Amino acid sequence: MSRESATPSITDLIRTLADDVIGLFRKELRLAKAEASEKVSQTISALELLLASAVLMIGALGVLLSALVAALAAVFIAQGMGEASASSLSAGIVGVLLAVVAWLLLSRAMSNLKASNIALPKTVRSLDRDVNLVKEKL
Repeated sequence: MSRESATPSITDLIRTLADDVIGLFRKELRLAKAEASEKVSQTISALELLLASAVLMIGALGVLLSALVAALAAVFIAQGMGEASASSLSAGIVGVLLAVVAWLLLSRAMSNLKASNIALPKTVRSLDRDVNLVKEKL
């Protein structure tokens, strides 16, 4: 056997390198899909628990707010205000305070959801580096 037939050509080496890189990317993609699927399942389970607890917390908050309205009405009644007026004023005060808190939370949530906060700059840079590395190798 001659030396030339045993040594692969540059074209064969480049083709082999390209096949290896493509194979590596395919394996990485399969791994990422499997990992993402597992994480999605875990996230769904956590979200189900979060939803159940949120429903219970909303009920508890309603009870606590009702108790606050009743307590505030009792204070107003003790100060000599009529029962109907005290109840209405108490409900109005608690409602306004709750609306202010809700507005503050909503404003903060909206600012956190801006597109610049959702971008993935680290992932984009990492993918750019990978593409440049493959280009250099080819």
